[in-house]
Amino acid sequence: MTDSPSEPAPYKGREIPIEIEIVSDDEMALLETALTAAAARVSLAGKALLPPVFQRSARSVGSASALSKRRPPGGSEPDLEDFGLRDGAPAAKDGNAAVPAFLERFRRKKGLSVTDITGAEWCEKQMEFVLLSGKRKTTKAMKAGSARHEKLEQEVVQKVKVRIKSKEDGCATRFLNFITGAHQLLFEGFTRELPITCFLEDAWVNGVIDEVRMPVNGTERNPILVDVKTRVRNSLPSEPQRRNGRFQLMCYKHMWDKSVGENFPTKQFFDYYNLNPHHILSEDIRDIAANAGLPAENLNEILRYYTNTCSMLPKANDQLILRYELQKDHSVLGEDWFTFDPDWSLDEIRTRLEFLRGEREATYTPKQERWKCSFCEFASVCPARAIDAATSGSADFHQGSTYS
Repeated sequence: MTDSPSEPAPYKGREIPIEIEIVSDDEMALLETALTAAAARVSLAGKALLPPVFQRSARSVGSASALSKRRPPGGSEPDLEDFGLRDGAPAAKDGNAAVPAFLERFRRKKGLSVTDITGAEWCEKQMEFVLLSGKRKTTKAMKAGSARHEKLEQEVVQKVKVRIKSKEDGCATRFLNFITGAHQLLFEGFTRELPITCFLEDAWVNGVIDEVRMPVNGTERNPILVDVKTRVRNSLPSEPQRRNGRFQLMCYKHMWDKSVGENFPTKQFFDYYNLNPHHILSEDIRDIAANAGLPAENLNEILRYYTNTCSMLPKANDQLILRYELQKDHSVLGEDWFTFDPDWSLDEIRTRLEFLRGEREATYTPKQERWKCSFCEFASVCPARAIDAATSGSADFHQGSTYS
């Protein structure tokens, strides 16, 4: 653990330049919008793209965030006790009764998020409750963390309003987000809130990387991925929390390297999400793309710019950074610099996908980490309580708030 400076050297001693970039506020908002019915009209807050991003003098981009919340796909939300199986759910590997295939049931339209995978690493049973209930309680700590990320984004992003009219518009916006953020990284050495979409281990996964930095030593050109965590307490988190944060960044490292090192499966993407690659994008989106030096009429053309951009990017640095900040004043508590572990992280991803695909039942958090239950909003209805009571003669679980 080292207390490294929280900002890259190129910005020390001077104001960070403002970039206008199409970057999502809400990790899943854009893709959720993109994958709803084509007739749906969603109002988005975004940033206007201005001069060509391929010119070094470019200082503008555009960002989009949903102004209204959408109900979960499928209509009404099931009760916590509703463990009913979807028709045709696969049988568990051990031959026992079928278990819910959460990926197919709840994430078919929009794909998985990195948070789904890391949430399963924290506790699969808790993740099962979250998916079945359709929501998770938002705590004060979570709200404060979201506000901090928004503030960090505003330091390098300026927002205006745009409107998208189709799911193809939504997807085009997300890929434009990545393109403009990547060029900000290449020309300025720094970007924030970078959306990323990847076909990882036979599943479509989406996420937003908090920060990406270019190394400052002048010779190393592999970008450094950074995740910012806010803390209520003036202390560093427990090891399970650090492990979960490290796993999150390793997921992004896998996604980044796969995105820049392999051809994007364009046809598979169109087919999976039922997108029309030749659908004419809205005038707003076409204007934004043209002003960014990316003239395009449809999503297929936007994806060509995206794949060209990915081809210019090197793989991410094996050194990853978790930065911990105190919520009340944003002071840096410490930076956890750690090395990418491809074998452990890939095995962990595959393990969590087994659960999310319904190939096995959810596991409980390990016995030595059962203290997590004291901060889980589902503790009162979780079977782990009865299991522990049967094995130890007590069940001292206290309902509280989920760790942020």
